[in-house]
Amino acid sequence: MSTDIHGGIEFRHPDAGTDYYEGEPWVAAMDLWPLYDETDDASFGCLFGVRNYAGYRPVAAGRGLPGDLSSALCERLQPWVAEGHLAGATWVSWAEIARLDPATAPDHYVGRVTWSSPARPSILHRQLVPAVWPAELVALVGPRPNELQDADDHAEWMSGELLCRYESLTAGSVLGPRSHWPHVFAVMKALADRFGEDAVRLVVAFG
Repeated sequence: MSTDIHGGIEFRHPDAGTDYYEGEPWVAAMDLWPLYDETDDASFGCLFGVRNYAGYRPVAAGRGLPGDLSSALCERLQPWVAEGHLAGATWVSWAEIARLDPATAPDHYVGRVTWSSPARPSILHRQLVPAVWPAELVALVGPRPNELQDADDHAEWMSGELLCRYESLTAGSVLGPRSHWPHVFAVMKALADRFGEDAVRLVVAFG
């Protein structure tokens, strides 16, 4: 069962807390959807502790929706809250994302292998793998490709009629250029350059 992600990026208004500013302290800057449109358990686990099958120590797990959530973002999420569709919610600041070590990885797994048949390319099979691949997986997709011996984080090969891929589970890989996350991070960084790293946050809810 897949998990959908909803939410958006907010920044704290620089005049919040002053006598002359009467608006909300946090302002919705951009919805998440135009920037991110994937369902990826590894990245959700790494950042938010949701569907954390790989066993990351997540950056921002289980915080719930902020008490000072902007009304615009609250309105976007309200239909999901009202219908009881949310499987969890949390938020993470740009400061926390910027400090995330790209070498961060789960304790017990190093990567994931995905394979599909040309006859049914839309049906993907995926398995988390430790440093030593299980014998039954090797029998199906073949041995670990030689190029991965050099700590490459990605490889693609054919095993019989199966198209196989390997991806490292480091944060730098699952949140990297082969994902949609750089689009999100670019917007957050641009806002942080103006308003400060702790004054920009990504608020997400899962359904």
